Amino acid sequence: MLIRTILSVALFSGLLFFVPADAAAQDRSPEFTKARIERSVRKEILTLPYYGVFDAIGFEVNNGTVTLTGYVLRPYTKKDAEESVKDVEGVSEVINNIEVLPLSPSDDRLRQRLLRAMGGQTGALYRYFLGTNPSIRIIVKNGHVTLEGFADRKSDADLAYITARGVSGSFSVTNNLKVIGEAR
Repeated sequence: MLIRTILSVALFSGLLFFVPADAAAQDRSPEFTKARIERSVRKEILTLPYYGVFDAIGFEVNNGTVTLTGYVLRPYTKKDAEESVKDVEGVSEVINNIEVLPLSPSDDRLRQRLLRAMGGQTGALYRYFLGTNPSIRIIVKNGHVTLEGFADRKSDADLAYITARGVSGSFSVTNNLKVIGEAR
Protein backbone atom coordinates (compact mmCIF):
# COMPACT_ATOMS: atom_id res chain seq x y z
CA MET A 1 0.00 0.00 0.00
CA LEU A 2 2.80 2.42 0.92
CA ILE A 3 4.70 1.56 -2.28
CA ARG A 4 1.56 2.13 -4.39
CA THR A 5 1.03 5.54 -2.74
CA ILE A 6 4.67 6.52 -3.34
CA LEU A 7 4.40 5.42 -7.00
CA SER A 8 1.14 7.35 -7.42
CA VAL A 9 2.67 10.50 -5.91
CA ALA A 10 5.80 10.15 -8.06
CA LEU A 11 3.74 9.63 -11.23
CA PHE A 12 1.43 12.54 -10.39
CA SER A 13 4.41 14.79 -9.57
CA GLY A 14 6.04 13.85 -12.86
CA LEU A 15 2.92 14.88 -14.75
CA LEU A 16 2.77 18.16 -12.90
CA PHE A 17 6.35 18.96 -13.85
CA PHE A 18 5.81 17.87 -17.45
CA VAL A 19 2.72 20.00 -18.24
CA PRO A 20 4.07 23.38 -17.08
CA ALA A 21 7.31 22.85 -19.00
CA ASP A 22 5.32 22.36 -22.22
CA ALA A 23 3.08 25.35 -21.45
CA ALA A 24 6.13 27.48 -20.61
CA ALA A 25 7.71 26.61 -23.97
CA GLN A 26 4.49 27.68 -25.72
CA ASP A 27 4.44 30.96 -23.74
CA ARG A 28 7.91 31.82 -25.06
CA SER A 29 7.21 31.11 -28.72
CA PRO A 30 7.45 34.30 -30.82
CA GLU A 31 4.01 33.84 -32.41
CA PHE A 32 2.29 33.31 -29.07
CA THR A 33 4.08 36.27 -27.48
CA LYS A 34 3.25 38.62 -30.36
CA ALA A 35 -0.42 37.58 -30.32
CA ARG A 36 -0.61 38.06 -26.54
CA ILE A 37 1.01 41.50 -26.78
CA GLU A 38 -1.36 42.51 -29.61
CA ARG A 39 -4.42 41.47 -27.56
CA SER A 40 -3.17 43.39 -24.53
CA VAL A 41 -2.29 46.52 -26.53
CA ARG A 42 -5.70 46.47 -28.28
CA LYS A 43 -7.42 46.20 -24.89
CA GLU A 44 -5.39 49.08 -23.46
CA ILE A 45 -6.23 51.33 -26.41
CA LEU A 46 -9.94 50.51 -26.37
CA THR A 47 -10.19 51.24 -22.66
CA LEU A 48 -8.55 54.67 -22.80
CA PRO A 49 -10.87 57.09 -20.97
CA TYR A 50 -11.14 59.72 -23.75
CA TYR A 51 -10.85 57.48 -26.82
CA GLY A 52 -13.89 58.29 -28.91
CA VAL A 53 -15.54 58.21 -32.29
CA PHE A 54 -13.32 61.03 -33.60
CA ASP A 55 -10.09 59.19 -32.71
CA ALA A 56 -8.46 56.26 -34.49
CA ILE A 57 -5.37 54.58 -33.07
CA GLY A 58 -3.60 51.73 -34.82
CA PHE A 59 -0.51 49.80 -33.81
CA GLU A 60 2.10 47.33 -34.98
CA VAL A 61 4.09 44.92 -32.81
CA ASN A 62 7.61 43.90 -33.83
CA ASN A 63 9.97 42.10 -31.40
CA GLY A 64 8.53 43.79 -28.33
CA THR A 65 8.45 47.24 -29.95
CA VAL A 66 4.99 48.72 -30.36
CA THR A 67 4.54 51.48 -32.93
CA LEU A 68 1.39 53.54 -32.38
CA THR A 69 -0.19 55.33 -35.35
CA GLY A 70 -3.38 57.21 -36.08
CA TYR A 71 -5.15 60.40 -35.07
CA VAL A 72 -6.59 61.78 -31.85
CA LEU A 73 -8.39 65.00 -30.92
CA ARG A 74 -6.71 65.52 -27.56
CA PRO A 75 -2.98 65.54 -26.75
CA TYR A 76 -3.58 63.68 -23.49
CA THR A 77 -5.18 60.79 -25.40
CA LYS A 78 -1.90 60.41 -27.29
CA LYS A 79 0.06 60.49 -24.03
CA ASP A 80 -2.35 58.10 -22.27
CA ALA A 81 -2.08 55.61 -25.14
CA GLU A 82 1.70 55.57 -24.90
CA GLU A 83 1.71 55.29 -21.10
CA SER A 84 -0.81 52.44 -20.99
CA VAL A 85 0.93 50.45 -23.75
CA LYS A 86 4.32 50.82 -22.00
CA ASP A 87 2.91 48.83 -19.08
CA VAL A 88 1.96 45.80 -21.19
CA GLU A 89 4.03 42.73 -20.35
CA GLY A 90 6.48 41.96 -23.15
CA VAL A 91 6.64 45.52 -24.50
CA SER A 92 10.20 46.81 -24.46
CA GLU A 93 9.73 50.06 -26.41
CA VAL A 94 6.88 52.28 -27.62
CA ILE A 95 7.20 54.51 -30.67
CA ASN A 96 4.38 57.03 -30.59
CA ASN A 97 3.53 58.27 -34.10
CA ILE A 98 -0.03 59.29 -33.21
CA GLU A 99 -0.92 62.67 -34.69
CA VAL A 100 -2.94 65.16 -32.66
CA LEU A 101 -5.51 66.77 -34.96
CA PRO A 102 -5.33 70.57 -35.21
CA LEU A 103 -7.84 72.71 -33.34
CA SER A 104 -10.48 73.93 -35.76
CA PRO A 105 -14.03 75.08 -35.08
CA SER A 106 -15.01 74.29 -38.68
CA ASP A 107 -13.63 70.72 -38.33
CA ASP A 108 -15.55 70.36 -35.06
CA ARG A 109 -18.80 71.42 -36.75
CA LEU A 110 -18.12 69.02 -39.64
CA ARG A 111 -17.50 66.16 -37.17
CA GLN A 112 -20.86 66.79 -35.53
CA ARG A 113 -22.70 66.96 -38.87
CA LEU A 114 -21.06 63.71 -39.98
CA LEU A 115 -21.94 61.94 -36.74
CA ARG A 116 -25.57 63.14 -36.95
CA ALA A 117 -25.87 62.04 -40.58
CA MET A 118 -24.31 58.60 -40.10
CA GLY A 119 -25.15 57.78 -36.49
CA GLY A 120 -28.65 59.18 -36.17
CA GLN A 121 -31.30 56.82 -34.73
CA THR A 122 -33.25 56.79 -38.00
CA GLY A 123 -30.27 55.90 -40.18
CA ALA A 124 -29.16 52.45 -41.29
CA LEU A 125 -25.71 52.97 -39.79
CA TYR A 126 -26.60 53.96 -36.21
CA ARG A 127 -25.62 50.55 -34.78
CA TYR A 128 -21.99 51.19 -35.76
CA PHE A 129 -21.90 54.17 -33.37
CA LEU A 130 -23.47 52.53 -30.30
CA GLY A 131 -21.50 51.93 -27.11
CA THR A 132 -18.16 53.20 -25.94
CA ASN A 133 -16.15 51.74 -28.83
CA PRO A 134 -17.88 52.50 -32.12
CA SER A 135 -16.77 50.34 -35.02
CA ILE A 136 -16.75 53.30 -37.44
CA ARG A 137 -14.47 56.20 -36.58
CA ILE A 138 -14.65 59.65 -38.16
CA ILE A 139 -11.38 61.52 -38.66
CA VAL A 140 -11.54 65.14 -39.85
CA LYS A 141 -8.34 67.04 -40.58
CA ASN A 142 -8.50 70.46 -42.22
CA GLY A 143 -11.83 69.65 -43.86
CA HIS A 144 -10.71 66.26 -45.19
CA VAL A 145 -12.67 63.28 -43.87
CA THR A 146 -11.37 59.73 -43.39
CA LEU A 147 -13.58 56.85 -42.28
CA GLU A 148 -11.70 54.21 -40.28
CA GLY A 149 -12.83 50.99 -38.67
CA PHE A 150 -15.06 48.08 -39.62
CA ALA A 151 -18.43 47.41 -41.24
CA ASP A 152 -20.36 44.14 -41.34
CA ARG A 153 -21.14 44.36 -45.04
CA LYS A 154 -19.73 46.11 -48.09
CA SER A 155 -23.09 47.80 -48.58
CA ASP A 156 -22.76 49.40 -45.11
CA ALA A 157 -19.23 50.60 -45.86
CA ASP A 158 -20.45 52.06 -49.15
CA LEU A 159 -23.43 53.70 -47.43
CA ALA A 160 -21.13 55.30 -44.83
CA TYR A 161 -18.97 56.68 -47.64
CA ILE A 162 -21.96 57.99 -49.62
CA THR A 163 -23.49 59.53 -46.49
CA ALA A 164 -20.21 61.24 -45.54
CA ARG A 165 -19.84 62.60 -49.07
CA GLY A 166 -23.34 64.09 -48.79
CA VAL A 167 -22.47 66.14 -45.71
CA SER A 168 -21.58 69.72 -46.64
CA GLY A 169 -18.29 71.26 -45.60
CA SER A 170 -15.80 68.54 -46.47
CA PHE A 171 -13.17 68.84 -49.19
CA SER A 172 -12.73 65.08 -49.60
CA VAL A 173 -13.82 61.77 -48.10
CA THR A 174 -11.57 58.70 -47.91
CA ASN A 175 -13.17 55.36 -47.06
CA ASN A 176 -10.75 53.07 -45.16
CA LEU A 177 -13.50 50.89 -43.70
CA LYS A 178 -12.76 47.16 -43.69
CA VAL A 179 -15.57 44.67 -44.27
CA ILE A 180 -15.56 41.83 -41.72
CA GLY A 181 -18.94 40.16 -42.13
CA GLU A 182 -18.72 38.82 -45.67
CA ALA A 183 -16.64 36.05 -47.21
CA ARG A 184 -13.95 37.51 -49.39
